[in-house]
Amino acid sequence: MSQPVDIDLLLSQVRAALAAGEWDRAVALIESLRPPDRADLFGELPPEEQDALLPHLDVEDSAEILEELEDSEAAELAARLDTETLAQILDEMEPDEAADLLGDIPPAQAIQALSAMEEADEVEPLLAHPDETAGGLMTTPLVTLRQEMTAEEAIAHLRALAPDSETVYYLFVVDDENRLVGVVSLRQLIVAPPATRIREIMDPEVIHIHAGADQEEAARLMSRYDLLALPVVDDENHLLGLITHDDLVGVLEDEATEDIYRLSASEPLDEPYLDTPIPKMFRKRIGWLLLLFVTETFTGSVLRLFEHELAEAIALTFFVPLLIGTGGNAGSQVASAVIRALALGELTFRHLLTVVWREIRTAFLLGMAMGAIGFLRALTWHSPSPLAITVAVSLNAIVV
Repeated sequence: MSQPVDIDLLLSQVRAALAAGEWDRAVALIESLRPPDRADLFGELPPEEQDALLPHLDVEDSAEILEELEDSEAAELAARLDTETLAQILDEMEPDEAADLLGDIPPAQAIQALSAMEEADEVEPLLAHPDETAGGLMTTPLVTLRQEMTAEEAIAHLRALAPDSETVYYLFVVDDENRLVGVVSLRQLIVAPPATRIREIMDPEVIHIHAGADQEEAARLMSRYDLLALPVVDDENHLLGLITHDDLVGVLEDEATEDIYRLSASEPLDEPYLDTPIPKMFRKRIGWLLLLFVTETFTGSVLRLFEHELAEAIALTFFVPLLIGTGGNAGSQVASAVIRALALGELTFRHLLTVVWREIRTAFLLGMAMGAIGFLRALTWHSPSPLAITVAVSLNAIVV
């Protein structure tokens, strides 16, 4: 079993090699790592060291590093490259990754790089789809089968193209007009008699998604049906591309991150935390803070209405933080549960009344429990019974 990589130690060794002008040693240290670890190490280097080191790496290694870097970091690095070098790296990247990178760099540079690429025809169709859609997530299918192929011909076709394909375990079948008509597994091809036609063993009921659908819907489909690859089609059912399982992981991470930010009353960040400029973080947070500030002023308005009562019964003020905190906590629980259910597709707008009714009943039980505890707590503070009852009723009401 391999040991975890000490990125900090290797980073210091790479920097020492660069300082001494030992390029071969620095390259060897980076090439000894797996692609994600290479990207982590490379991302920790300052821009001037990245620019000096990149020409000494193989084009394949450079492509893997750009694929694994965060989008913003990859775009910054690509923006500093000359057109020829960038085009060579893009040719070695997966088409969907190359399309994403081209969409993140300045348009003028993207056009120049695309015109210099040898495999631009695989990337260019992917640029037509927004990033947050299934079309923006897909990659070009390198292996498709025809209905009239035999199993033997399909396997020979697979041998010729499989080394460059991300997915060969499930193969999609298209007609002469490239319309999706079926799917066949690699196992079916292997066990079928060589003369068997693909149309005889394929499954014509293919789970697919439209190119304009949201990427979250694509992730939900793949997760629900345990798919390794999800075909993407247009309005006429033409096969445009595939969404692979590694893309699913990224989408689920992005969507979960977005939900967490929203639960904490903040807009999601578009780039890593440490790379986000302070003014941008300010803009992401100020809107929600102002909204919450306005709503909290209602609490002050309520307290002012009862200013006379609070002045006469100072003991009431001891319970104000308790009441406000309990109400806030109860609200956070509801928000977390409902927002997560929305993210998982368990709830839609048509469930509105059902959710409200469920939460009212749940809140009533919680309020009763918290009211009872608040009543006992008030008594332990030697408050009179009428005040303890007031606290109990208030807790029940505020939770509901």
